[in-house]
Amino acid sequence: MDKDIVYQIALTKIPGIGSVLAKNLIGYCGGVEAVFRKSTTFLKKVPGVGSILANSIIGFNDFSAAEKEVAFIERNGIVPLLFLDKKYPMRLRNVPDCPILLYTKGNVNLSPEKCIAIVGTRKMTEYGKQFINQLVEDLVPYNPTVVSGLDYGVDVWAHKQCLKNGLDTFGVVAHGMDRIYPAMHSNIATEMIANNGAVISEYTSGTNPDREHFPMRNRIVAGMVDAVIVVESAASGGSLITAELANQYNRDVLAVPGALGEKYSAGCNYLIKSHRANLIENVNDLVKLLNWDVKLERNTQKQLFIELTDNEQILVDLIRDNKEMGIDQLMANSGFTSSMLAMTLLELEMKNCITTLPGKRYQTIY
Repeated sequence: MDKDIVYQIALTKIPGIGSVLAKNLIGYCGGVEAVFRKSTTFLKKVPGVGSILANSIIGFNDFSAAEKEVAFIERNGIVPLLFLDKKYPMRLRNVPDCPILLYTKGNVNLSPEKCIAIVGTRKMTEYGKQFINQLVEDLVPYNPTVVSGLDYGVDVWAHKQCLKNGLDTFGVVAHGMDRIYPAMHSNIATEMIANNGAVISEYTSGTNPDREHFPMRNRIVAGMVDAVIVVESAASGGSLITAELANQYNRDVLAVPGALGEKYSAGCNYLIKSHRANLIENVNDLVKLLNWDVKLERNTQKQLFIELTDNEQILVDLIRDNKEMGIDQLMANSGFTSSMLAMTLLELEMKNCITTLPGKRYQTIY
C-alpha cells in the first residue's frame, strides 16, 4: 500500500482543513507526510492554523479510513492525483481553491490542448437540445475535450453528443467514485471511460451526492477548461454558479440567448445583459473568442533571421517543451521577476515568436 497516498487522503479527512489551507500546510511543512510529523509550535506558524487545528493534526492517528480508501481505489482502477502531480489538470492547478486531491478513472490526458465546458439546466428544452446537437457536430474539426457534470438535462446530453461525434468528454461528479448519480447515467459514464474520456471527483467513496457538493463540483468544471458555455438556465441555478466561478478564474464564458419570457433562457439572457458572458449563436463565436482559427505555422526559415536574447530563449524553450504555459508557471520555472517576465513576453510577442491564449497562457508559433 502506498503510504504517500494514505497521508494525502488522511489530510483531506481532518475537519477544518480546506484546499487553500492544505496547500499552505504542505508548502510550509515540505510535504504531505511532513504535516503529520511537525510539532504544534511549528504548525501554529502556518497562516490559518491556530492551536485547536494544530492539536487536531498532531492528535490525528486513525489512518484506517484512508487505508480503506486506498484499497478501494486500487481494486477499482481509480487514480488519485495530488495537485503537485504532473498528471493533475494543468488549468485547474492554477485555481487558488483547487482540490488538493482528485480521484480519476479513465486513461486520459487531463490537460488537453483544447478544453471547454458545456453546462445548463437539468430541465433542458428542445431548443437547448438542438443547439447542443449542432454545436458538438461543428466542434469536431477542432477536436476539443468537453467537460460537464454527468447530471440530468444539458450535462448528460452534451456527454452523449460527444460520444456520438467522437469527441473526448470528462464528467465531474459531486460524490464518491463508488457510484454514479443519477444511477441511470452509469452506462454513459462507462462508455465515456472506454472512449478516451474520464470520470473525476474530489470525494472519497461513500460520499453521497449532497446538495452542498454540487457547487464544489462546479469549481472543478470551471477550473479545468478554457471556456464555459451555458446553454440554458433559469434565473438561478448551478450553471450560473459555474459561470460566476469561471469569470473569477479568468475563463471565458459564453451563453446561448433565448426568447424573452422563456423560463430556461432567463439565466443566459441575464449573463449576456450583465456582461458576464459573451453571446454564442454558433461554433464560430467560440472559435473566434478562443483564437482557434489562428493557424500556428512552423516557419523555420523565418526563424533563422530572428535573434533572441538569453532571457527570451529561456522562455521560448520552456513554452515549446510544455506545448503551452501559463504566466504563473513561467514565473515559477524561469526564476524571472514579474516585471522581467512581462517585458520578455512582450518582446517575444513583438518578434512573433509566441501567441497569447485564453487564461494568460502562451504558445510558441514555430
